[in-house]
Amino acid sequence: MKSFKRYVLLAFIFSSVHSVRASVTHYSIPEEMKEGSVVANLATDLSLDVKSLGKRKMRLDLIANKKYLDVNKETGELYVVEKIDREYLCTQTFTVCYLKMEVILENPLRIFNIELEILDINDNAPQFRRDAIHLDISESTPTGERFSLSNAVDPDVGSNLVKTYHLSESEQFTIEVQTGRDGSKFADLILKQTLDREKQAVHNLILTAVDGGKPARSGTASVIVHVLDTNDNPPIFGQSVYNVKIMENSPIGSLVIDLNATDLDEGSNSDITYSYSLYTSEKTQETFNLNPATGEITVKGLLNYEDFRIYDMEVIAADKGASSLTGQCTIKILVEDMNDNHPEISIKSFQSPVTENIELDTVIAVVSVSDKDSGDNGIVDLRVPDNMPFKLRESSDNYYELVVSEPLDREKVSEYDITFTVTDRGSPPLSDNETMTLELLDVNDNVPQFPQSFYTIRVMENNAPGALLSSLTAFDPDLHENQYLVYFIIEKEIANTSMSMLFSINPENGNLYALKTFDYEIEKEFLFHIEARDSGSPPLSSNVTVHIIIVDQNDNAPVIVSPWRAHGSVVEEKIPRSTDKGSLVAKVIALDTDSVHNSRITYQFLQVTDATLFSLDQYNGEIRTMRMFSYRDPRHQRLVVVAKDNGEPALSATVTIKLTTMETAVKAYSDMTEEPLEYDIFSDINLYLVIGLGLVSFLLLITILVTIVIKCQKPKPSKAAPPSRNSVISERNSTIADSTLVSNDAYWYSLFLAETRKGKLVVRQPLPKGSRYIVSSIPRGTGLTDTSDSAASTLQVGS
Repeated sequence: MKSFKRYVLLAFIFSSVHSVRASVTHYSIPEEMKEGSVVANLATDLSLDVKSLGKRKMRLDLIANKKYLDVNKETGELYVVEKIDREYLCTQTFTVCYLKMEVILENPLRIFNIELEILDINDNAPQFRRDAIHLDISESTPTGERFSLSNAVDPDVGSNLVKTYHLSESEQFTIEVQTGRDGSKFADLILKQTLDREKQAVHNLILTAVDGGKPARSGTASVIVHVLDTNDNPPIFGQSVYNVKIMENSPIGSLVIDLNATDLDEGSNSDITYSYSLYTSEKTQETFNLNPATGEITVKGLLNYEDFRIYDMEVIAADKGASSLTGQCTIKILVEDMNDNHPEISIKSFQSPVTENIELDTVIAVVSVSDKDSGDNGIVDLRVPDNMPFKLRESSDNYYELVVSEPLDREKVSEYDITFTVTDRGSPPLSDNETMTLELLDVNDNVPQFPQSFYTIRVMENNAPGALLSSLTAFDPDLHENQYLVYFIIEKEIANTSMSMLFSINPENGNLYALKTFDYEIEKEFLFHIEARDSGSPPLSSNVTVHIIIVDQNDNAPVIVSPWRAHGSVVEEKIPRSTDKGSLVAKVIALDTDSVHNSRITYQFLQVTDATLFSLDQYNGEIRTMRMFSYRDPRHQRLVVVAKDNGEPALSATVTIKLTTMETAVKAYSDMTEEPLEYDIFSDINLYLVIGLGLVSFLLLITILVTIVIKCQKPKPSKAAPPSRNSVISERNSTIADSTLVSNDAYWYSLFLAETRKGKLVVRQPLPKGSRYIVSSIPRGTGLTDTSDSAASTLQVGS
């Protein structure tokens, strides 16, 4: 404040001296004084009465566009209304800046001229016209070269102007401060070390301008030095040798490697083109494509590991500078194997067909496997299905033998489709297969088998000769001659009768025929064996038991054996007339040689003189009186009793009993009935029964003896070996083809006369010479006796 008063006082003294000469009052104040600050007391300095200032309408007329100052009419003080900026007020650079004003008073009118000098203070820092100064300097510029820099401007004056410049620390650059003709300061940039754009392409410097004020103010500007390139660097690859791996079968256009050579230069000096060197083979250039602009190497041709595994190439990178510089690298491309080749199977030998009884561990096939791939991709495994009776045995590297591991049976599996599957160990694994068909040849290892081990065949008696009884078919799972079966009956004699005379079997199909008519009452069953033999070598056979049961027919009528009588005669019985009611008169006994069912006999009256007099028990044939005789009853009673069996249709026999009643025997008979006597086993009825049974047994025995004698007179058939299938079939076919069957009586009588002449058979018409007739039965009444036991006779027509 003291300094401020000092400035004002000196200005006033100076103004007073000057006013004598020019009537102008001078004041000096520094710029930027605070609002309300008092500049001077005009009333005192101008010798004016303070009290009259208001009356005289004192006012301040300021020659400026702003009202910086004003006068206090009560005190006469000149004070600051608005801060004064010298640089704003005096736009032109002058050493002295004045603010002119007039103080006007009325009554009387007086005008005072006042000049207010605005003194500069260092309130402005130096400023550069541009915040950044850009310089382009070639990296080939020699040291000591100068480059002009823009100077800084400071709106202050005097000692507050720019005094000097400073440059930030730099190894390549320095500055030298120069003084212009007008006293202004500027700086030159000097290159003190050679530039290398590849090391540092841009240098960022800070230029600082400092004024002479106290305290000093400064301003800065960025100096950006761009180092211009020259082609002084060749292209450089990241590596001198590249080892690249690529999968075989990579698609065309697949990227192998992206070469990126770098050139530290810029512009056209860093534009690079790529090319193969002369040392790169044509095969490599045909397989890979090199992009000259980008350096990309891509697949151009087919890559096959098995054909070519390593590719070597040299690539040159050249820039586009005026004097082109080059760099080169070596690339080694390793083709990696991929599992692209299927394993291969080669059948070196295969034995087919083989017999089903082949020995275990016999070699069936020799197989080799291979795979063009490498590593795990080339390691292969061979296998066959586990559910087959074979196994693989490695004989040498990649050679395997297929051997029999289990017994073979053609009847279970006739052929095997053996699939050899080879699989490599790649990821994913590849496989291949080969299927071979092994055919098994049959051996005669199976005996013929009948569906049953025991056959029961029921044959109705009175069958026709040659009737089919049953078909006994065996099965042989073998093939061809091993399954061709021949059937024959195993010879067995029953009562000097061979089974082959009773039955015949078709050797081809096993059809069993009856050769004679069977009678249940004579033969009830037969038990024999039939053998089925195959045609293998050696032949195998099996047999089955056949049980022939003759089934009864109701072909025998009941025979009345009691009361006995001669054939066609009438039985006469005498009984006392005094016979009591319920007395046994007679007992009819009939016998039936049929089976039990057909031989069940019931008795009935067919005719009776008086139905009220006699009763007949239908089951036991007892005839009893139903009442006592009366004098009206006829003396002679005629009873006709029929004995009927239970067959269908029923057969019967009748007996006629003529009863005569006697008066004289009444008492004796009554006495006999009143007093029971001991049972007499030789009563008349029982005697008749015994005689009848004895007679029937005697006749049966005579028949059997006659049959045995006839059989003994015939030559016994020799027990030859069972006929072969071909001989049996040919004999049977020739017999059937050359013979004519005489199957009924009508056909018989059309060929032969009804009677014989002197024991010879007389024909009715000429018969072909050599013809043969099979007669199933000779009609009765011809006088010829069929003494053979067989059901059919053969008549050979001679010369």
